Amino acid sequence: MWGGGNVNGPSGGGFDCSGLTSYAVYAATGVRLPRTSQTQWRVGTEIPIQLARPGDLVFGNWQSDGPGHVGIYIGGGQMVHAPTFGDVVRVGAVFPGMKARRLL
Repeated sequence: MWGGGNVNGPSGGGFDCSGLTSYAVYAATGVRLPRTSQTQWRVGTEIPIQLARPGDLVFGNWQSDGPGHVGIYIGGGQMVHAPTFGDVVRVGAVFPGMKARRLL
């Protein structure tokens, strides 16, 4: 965890990817997500990435313990995410190999 952030907003260095999703999902729905991308992957229902709708979470950078990255799908193959240490929250293309989950 490099940036942090949670349902209350950014902390430390700002948002890391799962801090951003925790904040956005809570602000939009009141649902509290677990802290990491690996534990957020266990929430909701996996859907085919081609069926993702704005607001669904997209997960990638797969490792042995699960996804190393999470973003918020906004449509058109794009997501909002906190990409890496020292960078800012931005819109970017969904990574190859990402999977989607619908929370609600």
